[in-house]
This record gives sequence, structure tokens and C-alpha cells, in this order.
Amino acid sequence: MENSTLPFVEKYRPKRLRDIVGNEETVSRLEAIARDGNMPNLLLAGPPGTGKTTSVLALAHEMLGDAYSEAVLELNASDDRGINVVRNKIKSFAQKKVTLPPGRHKIIILDEADSMTPAAQQAMRRTMEIYSSTTRFALACNTSSKIIEPIQSRCAILRYSRLSDEQMLHRLLYVCKTEGIMFTQPGIEALLFTAEGDMRNALNNLQATYSGFENVTDVHVFKVCDTPHPVVLKRVLDACVADNVTLAVKEMSAIYGEGYSGFDLIQTLFKVCKNDDSMDEALKLEFIKEIAMTHMRVADGLDSLLQLNGLCARLCSVRKPT
Repeated sequence: MENSTLPFVEKYRPKRLRDIVGNEETVSRLEAIARDGNMPNLLLAGPPGTGKTTSVLALAHEMLGDAYSEAVLELNASDDRGINVVRNKIKSFAQKKVTLPPGRHKIIILDEADSMTPAAQQAMRRTMEIYSSTTRFALACNTSSKIIEPIQSRCAILRYSRLSDEQMLHRLLYVCKTEGIMFTQPGIEALLFTAEGDMRNALNNLQATYSGFENVTDVHVFKVCDTPHPVVLKRVLDACVADNVTLAVKEMSAIYGEGYSGFDLIQTLFKVCKNDDSMDEALKLEFIKEIAMTHMRVADGLDSLLQLNGLCARLCSVRKPT
């Protein structure tokens, strides 16, 4: 596939550890491993789109160089990774003889490792010990608690956190400049708002918006993401702060009438409230508590306009502490 036809998430995937955005402390530990060799078994845990798989691939390329194709086995969640794969594929790769420089090992990369069955994980723990002199494992997962304790204890655990808006902003602006994409400042802010620290999400939304509208504005981004515009929900929030239940209900009914689900509206209202620096802190906490309770009811299936209007009424009844 030509480079020009690749999705942005692949085209701009960092090839070297030093190019990875965010999680500087974790990446610096990987850089030290790449420099010194003797990689331990690794367990990389964190939210999606924060650079776990990219880090492992970059580490393997830097450590193994030209031997990468022979000395790396990569298995993803899309592959069958039951107990038979561990017994056959993984074990046979661990037994394979590959000539590597001193301090370098074969690497088995298991992406989305938390989707492996417990039986497969139990079978793998022994393989990790028997072939530890020649083969090291790198497991990437979203939730480390789904990895059995014996494997966790055999790995160095690296935690990844969501990227900050500043870190994502630099990368998005670089991609826009390289691709010649026209954008507005509210458009980029909308990408950051919808991505919530997920770089993969931000790049996919950028490419989808550019493909659909040829320029990136906030209206286009929210239309592509099918997300209610936060400006409207900010008006709902401001009306509730001002104790104007009539205006709040009117605004909420109008945006609900556009076809958005109650779940989307509640989620966006929560993000708007959380990021509103103009609100009194104590009042914000009370608002978040009420929004969370309604979120729970909506998640249980009570996804109606009455539920959302009831939330507006409850928010209006919350009083600032004197």
C-alpha cells in the first residue's frame, strides 16, 4: 500500500521511541532498555490510543534492527489466542534458534493480552520461565487486573495514562501542516474534546472530517463524530446555574429533538461541566453528582426526554453553599 493511501494512524505512527508523544517517564525507561539490552518481560497497561503497541514495536525495532522479522512474533486480539496457540505457535517460536547480538532476545508481542483466556494465560506462564534465556514477552492490555497474578509477577509493569491536550495539540498541528489541511482553532479544540486523551481517536476523527468536508471546523467535527455540540449544553448548564429551569428545559428539549440519544447528551454534559472553570468548585461537585446519578439511570435504559428535563430541574434546585 502506498504511503499516501495509509490511514493517518498508521502513516504517522512513530517509528522510534523518542518520537512517541506523552508518557515521558515510561518511554524513557523503554529507551534505557533499548540502549542497554537485556529486556525484561513487559506488561504495558493503560487506556486505548495512548501508545502502548507503538512503544513495543519501536522498542523491538531499536533493539533488533534487521533481525526484527525473524526474532519477533506479534499476535493481536484478532488472532486466535487460546490454549492451543500457546502450546503450538508461541512454544515453537520460543524454541526457534535465532542468532542475535549479546543482550538481545527474541520478542513475543501479545496485543490486547487481557482478552486471552485464563487457561491460555496459565499455559503461557510456564513457557515464559522455560525459555527466559532466549525469549522475552511484551504484553499490552487495557486492564492489567484481567492478567492473572502469576504473569503479572513475572513482568515489569509499565502504566500508560491518557495524553494531555497540549501533547495531542502538537501532533495534530504537525499532521495538519504535513497534509496541508485547512483548520480553525475551534475545529482543533473540538478534536481534542471528542478524543479525550486518545491519540488514535483524534487522528481518525481528523482524517474523517478532512475527507468529508475538506476543512476542519468545530461544526464539521461534531457532525462527523455525531456528538452534541458542547456550546448548546453549556447554555443548558448556565441556565441551571442561573436557576432558570424554563430555559434549561427548552435548550435540552431542542437538542434532544435533533435525534441525539440521552446517553450522548449526558456524557457531553458531564465533560462540559467538568471542564467549566467559571463554576464554583463546590457547586460543580454537586452538579457532577446529579449528572452521574442520571447517567446511571440512562445506562439502565431510562433514556427519555423526561429523564433529561428532570436532571435540569434537579440541577436548578442545587444551591451554592453560603
